[in-house]
Amino acid sequence: MTPRFRAERRSRRVPPTSRSVLFRFAVGTLAAIAVAAVGGYFALRSVAIDEAKRETLTKVQESGQLVEATLHDGLASGDPKAVSSVDDVVVGRVLSNSIVRVKIWSRDGRVVYSDEREQIGGHYPLDADQLRLLRDGGAKVEVTDLRRAENTLDRGHGKLIESYTRIRSPSGAPLLFEIYERFDSVTARARRLLRALAPPVLGALLLIVLIQAPLLWSLTQRLQREHDEREALLGTAIAASARERRRVAAYLHDGPVQDIAGLAFSLAPIADKAEARGDGDAGVLHSIVDHLRRNVRDLRALLVELHPPRLAAAGLDAAVADLVSPLQAGGANVTVSIDGAERLDREQEALVYRVVQEALRNVIAYADASEVRVELTVDEGVARLVVADNGRGFEAGVRERRREEGHLGLSLAEELARQTGGTLEVESSAGAGTRVELEVPAR
Repeated sequence: MTPRFRAERRSRRVPPTSRSVLFRFAVGTLAAIAVAAVGGYFALRSVAIDEAKRETLTKVQESGQLVEATLHDGLASGDPKAVSSVDDVVVGRVLSNSIVRVKIWSRDGRVVYSDEREQIGGHYPLDADQLRLLRDGGAKVEVTDLRRAENTLDRGHGKLIESYTRIRSPSGAPLLFEIYERFDSVTARARRLLRALAPPVLGALLLIVLIQAPLLWSLTQRLQREHDEREALLGTAIAASARERRRVAAYLHDGPVQDIAGLAFSLAPIADKAEARGDGDAGVLHSIVDHLRRNVRDLRALLVELHPPRLAAAGLDAAVADLVSPLQAGGANVTVSIDGAERLDREQEALVYRVVQEALRNVIAYADASEVRVELTVDEGVARLVVADNGRGFEAGVRERRREEGHLGLSLAEELARQTGGTLEVESSAGAGTRVELEVPAR
């Protein structure tokens, strides 16, 4: 594992600052606005184009009604007077900068009128939609396919949109009225609608951001203060715990341990004399002396756990050796490798000792392991401790349950590691052993 990767892992445990939270909020908000703007643009554009098409349908129907009022039955046969009558209305009231062509079709697909006289008389089959419109009425709009033969003379106007509606001759014969409109004029109406709708939508998004930003800043500041207070309280609690451990250890060493050891020392010759006299109580006295001596050993072992004197006096190697000795005495194969401990300060050394102590205590209490490995390396500014065993292991929820029951050893060590800018991770699964890994910055 490279130092850079270790640093990244440590950084994930550091609580986010107000600035980083606001930066992520700003980036996320800008991304959301960008997505909303792009998506909104296309949605509004589609709405605007649909609205423009509806306007075109209205326009073709209104224009069709104007032309229908001037129709003569002679239009179908090419009567010049009938053609001229329609032409007056088309040129004077229908054609414009946007509408560039007008055609009228008969049912059999013949152009009976066009403002471009060369197109009159042309015959082109009508498609199914056009025939249905002639039969049922209504209107339709679509993009013009300029590749079709009937649009040869219309290509000079660029991209067009054509719309149809049904009109009737005075005799009641259905005719197809068609106008060709510049595509740009339709999209221009869509752009105008889009420009009208975009500002209020974007303004609403920006207003939401402006309202949320101060609230987020206040919440972040409060969470940061609470976190700092919690860290300070935890640090105070840990320091108080260490002082209390030293006080209890000193009291036990100077009081009960000395008293019990002295009592055992005093009773031992009395028991020997009673045994020499053949007194029947000699066995009881020897049993009491042995019991007192065992209590002294147990209390001294407790003193080492409460406040390891060898850690300060003899160093981490000797203190860890004391910790693993019960496992070795129980027949476990224990491997200890400590390299670079001299590069740790007193606080880091105490943290390493604490983690080894808690990890080995769990091994003794729960793991039933036959192999245990304790390894400390200090390299490139990072101290890495691994305590691994091949014992029972545990499922993910077990550690949380132990924490709720009050077993806080490794949890407190984890907080200590985080305070020093490091990490403490526990990996385990049922039947696969447990691995405790500590990483802290070092010289």
